[in-house]
Amino acid sequence: MLHSCETPGLLPIQAAISNMLKNVHPVSESEWVDIEEALERVLAEDIISTINVPPADNSAMDGYALRHKDLIENNQLTLVGTALAGAPYNAQVSAGQCVRIMTGAIIPEGADVVVMQENTNIHDKQVTFQQIPKLGNSIRRAGEDIKKGQVVIEKGTQLTPAYLALIASIGISEVAVIRRVKVGLIATGDELTPPGEALVEGAIYESNRYALTALLSTFAVEIFDFGIIKDNKEQLKTTFEQAGSHCDLVISCGGVSVGEADYVKEILDQLGQINFWKVAIKPGKPFAFGQLNNALFCGLPGNPVSSYVTFETLVTPLLNQLCGAKIKERPYFIARAACTIYKRPGRADYQRGIFYRDDNGELVVKPNGKQGSGIMSSIANANCYILLGQDSGNLEQGNTVKIQPF
Repeated sequence: MLHSCETPGLLPIQAAISNMLKNVHPVSESEWVDIEEALERVLAEDIISTINVPPADNSAMDGYALRHKDLIENNQLTLVGTALAGAPYNAQVSAGQCVRIMTGAIIPEGADVVVMQENTNIHDKQVTFQQIPKLGNSIRRAGEDIKKGQVVIEKGTQLTPAYLALIASIGISEVAVIRRVKVGLIATGDELTPPGEALVEGAIYESNRYALTALLSTFAVEIFDFGIIKDNKEQLKTTFEQAGSHCDLVISCGGVSVGEADYVKEILDQLGQINFWKVAIKPGKPFAFGQLNNALFCGLPGNPVSSYVTFETLVTPLLNQLCGAKIKERPYFIARAACTIYKRPGRADYQRGIFYRDDNGELVVKPNGKQGSGIMSSIANANCYILLGQDSGNLEQGNTVKIQPF
């Protein structure tokens, strides 16, 4: 059902994402890298462990290793040695004996329980135990974390710091990863000036490439910055040809609207194809997707908030698939509106908001001031998106709404 004059000709967000993903073929070339260089890279092969982790039964705390049945008969045992992490006690624990053991040390042969040191007293190598723990207490079993032959991490996983630690824990020093995706960035517009230069009348500082470069840093990509290109059709066409022949994905900012100097759509018609160029999203309606020579193409709006929102919402799933990574749904929470949130039906609205706990501990949210597509402070000073559906109208105070934390 159409609720607004904004809706005709606009592609719903999920339809836009589905259209893009149908046309994305993941990069398949791989390379081997040291794990020190593997952060944010995408695994090309499963990681399979060749060892147990831990490799042997070991103590979970500092204390005494002993035979459980001995404590049932006697609360005092004789200390016969010490087991350290990396320096095990190599004799057998016999009846009436115990071994001082440190966290991580291998459980001596014959012992089947560890009693924490706080529950003991020692005098002249005689250890008195104040309680009888369960059999197997405070023992980490061999293979308890990872078993030999187990698939530890599946291919397609983007490697986080925790995954790198996991890989190192099984003795692997290098991994096969998908090569970095080549992403070209282009900013278009006569009015754009690089930061650090003096502004002339009518000019503004270009900021989109800085935001996009930072957003792209969390992906396994290699960025090629083609800089600011003025509204010159031939110069734009030459730059787009270079980017399209060199990159896997080209992202431009600006020039996809319907102004007289907006040439991106026209050039894309000449050099490739356009799948769609209007999406039912606010901010960010003039978003283009298509093919540019050998590369995929995403044309983001020029307004900084629109550029930021469309990258996070539309480009992110495309990039995940292009990088060979598993596509994950971004989490959301339900909060109550702390005030009336205004919206017209017709486009899904990603309002920038601030969520917090009220005096009753309930999650509430409010818009972060003015929501104009040129007001970058609305994102910089917010901590979430307020997700308002395409067909929804105003949201009254107290009603529930989805929020997506930054």
